[in-house]
Amino acid sequence: MLLHVVPLDEWSADPDRPYAPPSLASEGFVHCSPDEPAALTVANAHYLGVPGPLLVLVIDETRLSSEVRWEGSEDALFPHVYGAIERAAVTAVWEVRRDPDGRARELTPWI
Repeated sequence: MLLHVVPLDEWSADPDRPYAPPSLASEGFVHCSPDEPAALTVANAHYLGVPGPLLVLVIDETRLSSEVRWEGSEDALFPHVYGAIERAAVTAVWEVRRDPDGRARELTPWI
């Protein structure tokens, strides 16, 4: 499973189409995380000041039609999806629970 951090507004913007975040157009891939601690780190590093609910998509790599490459250094490899994410590949959605300072603390099932 791959994890992808996304604001609720971005995830729900066009529910009838595959999910294609801005990074797909600007960098050519969708950034993902390999596990929950990495997803929380990403949430704190890149979404600390983003208002509203913050979600984590749980993506079944076997359901993707796009290529997944594990890239980075030997110390830190991250999965990158080279194409849009089919919504059928998303097997669960978690919410990032934040503390009063806005820091991501845990993931819980999103209702």
